[in-house]
Amino acid sequence: MKKLLKGQELIPFIKDNSTVATAGFSLVGACGTILNNIEKSFLENGYPKNLTLIHGAGQSDRVNGIQRLAHPGLVTRIIGSHWGLAPKWEEMIYNNQVEAFCLPQGQIVHLFRAMASGKPGNFSKVGLRTFVDPRVEGGKITESAKMKEDIVDIIQIDGTEYLFYKSHPIDVAIIRGTTADENGNITMEDEAIKLEAISVAQAAKSNGGKVFVQVKNLAKNGSLHPKHVVIPGIYVDGIVIADNDEEEHRQTSSYFYHPVYSGDLKVPVSFSSKPLPLNERKIIGRRAAMELFPNAIVNLGTGIPGDMIGPIANEEGISDSITLTIESGVIGGIPEGGVDFGLTKNAEAIIEHGYQFDYYNGAGVDLTFMGLAEADSEGNVNVSKFGSKTAGCGGFIDITQSAKKVVFCSTFTAGGLETSINNGNLNILKEGKIKKFLQHVNQITFSGLYARNESQPVILVTERAVFELKRDGWILIEIAPGIDLEKEILQLMDFKPNISKNLKLMDSNIFNNKPIGLSSQFINKKELMMR
Repeated sequence: MKKLLKGQELIPFIKDNSTVATAGFSLVGACGTILNNIEKSFLENGYPKNLTLIHGAGQSDRVNGIQRLAHPGLVTRIIGSHWGLAPKWEEMIYNNQVEAFCLPQGQIVHLFRAMASGKPGNFSKVGLRTFVDPRVEGGKITESAKMKEDIVDIIQIDGTEYLFYKSHPIDVAIIRGTTADENGNITMEDEAIKLEAISVAQAAKSNGGKVFVQVKNLAKNGSLHPKHVVIPGIYVDGIVIADNDEEEHRQTSSYFYHPVYSGDLKVPVSFSSKPLPLNERKIIGRRAAMELFPNAIVNLGTGIPGDMIGPIANEEGISDSITLTIESGVIGGIPEGGVDFGLTKNAEAIIEHGYQFDYYNGAGVDLTFMGLAEADSEGNVNVSKFGSKTAGCGGFIDITQSAKKVVFCSTFTAGGLETSINNGNLNILKEGKIKKFLQHVNQITFSGLYARNESQPVILVTERAVFELKRDGWILIEIAPGIDLEKEILQLMDFKPNISKNLKLMDSNIFNNKPIGLSSQFINKKELMMR
């Protein structure tokens, strides 16, 4: 049992100035015992220090996960995709206490695979013309990062532009499983998603690095089914048994363990549950859901899309006619939101993180529903940087750039918006303090120029207006009943959109408490698709 270590016994293997990679999604995959011991050693002894941390998805619940490493001097460079649930990292980034680079989630996950096979990097069109492009910001978030060399280059292959994401040799991989046998073979029976754990492990071994795995259980050698082994023991240098399963090896942020998330239990889905309240969020969700069609493969982002599209599809009786997916690797089922975003009840399949992005980047989902913080006159969208906070892009760039159609979902203004619906009309009781339609967004997370050049269909749905992105920019195509075009739309925009000659009222059914009839629309769409 030379591979079995206590949490504190792992520390000497993490040298100062090492590059450390972790795998996780929110709190799924978080190695609480290992991360807590690293934090404790730094605070008490001053080492390890000056680490580079590389991670794909956001890996925190605002308190745990990689939040434990958010101390100036412990990590001096971070390369990740999202810190929206990691306020200490957001604070360090704002205060320029770390060299921070933000790259698309899928590209980091794919970069692990490139490093695993000894490649110098990974090339992709994903990120072109966004803040990741070196002609824009190069993914450099802090001033200290801007002083460093580019980690993303522009290359041309047969006259076509690509971004080249450079490799970063990994010294230490920290990953998680459920059970380890005496040889270090790792299974993931209780884990909610498979993540990119094997790619991170292989990337470390390719560089001569060390791989440490946190588990809950220790099994006799030879007792694990070989097809259930996710990480072979030949990759593993050390096993750490979690000190406290319920706190340091949680399946999700909300649950220590629930069999529904590991796919071991299917729960009933009630279509007679109480409908969502009719408010501005439901209005947006309903209008957005009208873009759905039979057999559509759909991706949902956080916020209004994740909270509204699934429940509305249930209310309308069309859930069985579409397939919802999340970038974490779950396909089908009922996606969760909030701190448990990335998980699904009753999933049809749970595949590795990187393979999900292969599908998204390659074939592309039919429809993606995404939130929006800002939009500008060029069709650019920002979801990654707001004032003093840098949330990061997560998988947003990978998904929106490759999707066959993008539907942005957002309230028209933010910060105190209050509405009411009376007799089928939308009334603005109190306008939000924050404008969302600006002359220029603070950061380009979605490139309107790239989308327009690719003739990508893009719709922007708000509670009072619907826009479509065309060659000349946004065109207003629908307006809510009861809304004053000049006062409640145009005067609240820093640019003037084109207005369709056939400007329509949004479907009146959206503004009442009855189902809007998507199931009958699906029947008609099926008939048209069969012709």
